Amino acid sequence: MTNFQNTVEIVEKKSRFIGYLLSCKSVEEIQEALCFLKEQHKKATHICYAYSLKNPFLEKAVDDGEPGGTAGRPILSVIQKRGVSDVCVFVVRYFGGIKLGAGGLVRMYTKVTSEVFK
Repeated sequence: MTNFQNTVEIVEKKSRFIGYLLSCKSVEEIQEALCFLKEQHKKATHICYAYSLKNPFLEKAVDDGEPGGTAGRPILSVIQKRGVSDVCVFVVRYFGGIKLGAGGLVRMYTKVTSEVFK
């Protein structure tokens, strides 16, 4: 069982976005959490995420099938703007049948990530 610091859920045009904040020190912890989320959300359309680790310094953004730069990059951008490290934010998306467009996706992934830090 992975211990997430916070979770948030937002519905936009029938799509469900569920954000998870994980405090972590290694890529292995992130992979373990990702496996856990994939098991918990088998019917999810996407599990996008980004992380920033301090030692060694590593950052990564993953779109998981969303159009390039519309999911992982906005998540990482919020992490960077907050100036935090040793964190990973996952956003699980269940597609609701209505396309949000690139701008809509960027807004939602940014919003969910910002909310999960509150």
